[in-house]
Amino acid sequence: MSEAGITLQEVKIAIDTLWVLLATFLVFFMNLGFAMVESGLCRSKNTVNILTKNFIVFAIATISFWVIGFGLMFSDGNSFTGLSGLLFASGMDNSPATGDAYTGVYSSLGWAGVPFWAKFIFQLVFCGTCATIVSGAVAERIKFHSFLIFSFIICAFIYPLIGHWIWGGGWLMELGMFDFSGSTVIHSAGGWAALAGILMLGPRIGKYKMDGSTKPIYGHNMTSATIGALILWFGWFGFNPGSTLSANPEALAHIAMTTCIAAAMAILSSTVTSWITQKKPDLSMIINGCLAGLVAITAPCAFVSMTSAAVIGAIAGTLVVFSVFFWDKLRIDDPVGALSVHLVNGVFGSLAVGLFAEQSIGAELGTGALVSNGLFIDGSVSQLLAQGAGVLAVALFVFSVSMVVWAILKKTLGLRVTKEEELAGLDIGEHGMEAYSGFQIFNNL
Repeated sequence: MSEAGITLQEVKIAIDTLWVLLATFLVFFMNLGFAMVESGLCRSKNTVNILTKNFIVFAIATISFWVIGFGLMFSDGNSFTGLSGLLFASGMDNSPATGDAYTGVYSSLGWAGVPFWAKFIFQLVFCGTCATIVSGAVAERIKFHSFLIFSFIICAFIYPLIGHWIWGGGWLMELGMFDFSGSTVIHSAGGWAALAGILMLGPRIGKYKMDGSTKPIYGHNMTSATIGALILWFGWFGFNPGSTLSANPEALAHIAMTTCIAAAMAILSSTVTSWITQKKPDLSMIINGCLAGLVAITAPCAFVSMTSAAVIGAIAGTLVVFSVFFWDKLRIDDPVGALSVHLVNGVFGSLAVGLFAEQSIGAELGTGALVSNGLFIDGSVSQLLAQGAGVLAVALFVFSVSMVVWAILKKTLGLRVTKEEELAGLDIGEHGMEAYSGFQIFNNL
């Protein structure tokens, strides 16, 4: 301790807080990545609509999570929901800047020593990501106001409830499920909500021919999509390492590297798979391959070796390509591949904990001393069973509740724009403007 009275504990808290806020800003920056990927992979006539949705969804997430969602997710309650912290009525009586232990009603976050609002804003940017996943899947035919209402509901209620089960001290945490950065809580949850929305909306006009074959609808700006994917990859270095909520050097370095390796291997495997199945390497498949690898490594990043991360990435990149074909065969129209990236690989990433996790890695890094070895490590199935239970529970809850919400919106406010508005483009019909005014850009149906 110095004469000024600054302790090593206070220095540590300051460094931890700086890291958590930096990671938060990186995840927030991913909003730009999602906006560019989604708008680039869709047609120019819907660009303003997609950009507007991606811009406003974080504002909705901020208010709904602040007022309702955070309390449901992290406050003390029971195994299914938080009950004590709605509207921040209580629970912020901690003083981490002086090293005092947290004593409020958000005890599920008491293990992190950073200030309360640093914890909150980091969790907020995660919540916004979950809602953004839905945007691309329902693009090019959904009514703007209906999407906004659903975004509020998923951020205020659906996401926080399943988040409480896994991260807030709920029953899946007690069961032993591990989801370090959100392959299930964020990605597959957003994917299940998106799938429900797609089923209620139906495919875009002209997507499927009378004989059942698929008519490709190409994105209008692959430059935008590629830049967006690189932004998302960059932001993921806050997404996964940031979940430590501390500047733990060994853990940060390990998680950053597993994240990078998984993305790189997924890019390569999606390239090869696309090349073999489509006869040419498809850039949209390669972009989604990268994102699939990142989603898949999100849950196990803190518990697996570099070799396992490479295997997870290779599987994810292959899986995403075949998944795109699978949804098209079912005539489930997903304009940007969100189901293949977030739903399919969110499920795979969560199960990968039960396949590849190593207890020694979690214990050494301080990221999961209680995680069990995966099936491919010592033949144990206990962790895989816990992961499977979590995946199934979240799937049933999110999909069923989302279907009810989408159905109510469809019956009351309407869910889909008119045929004329869809053919002309949502930019003019919903917003009264064009993204590329004065330019002649071809729009296929």
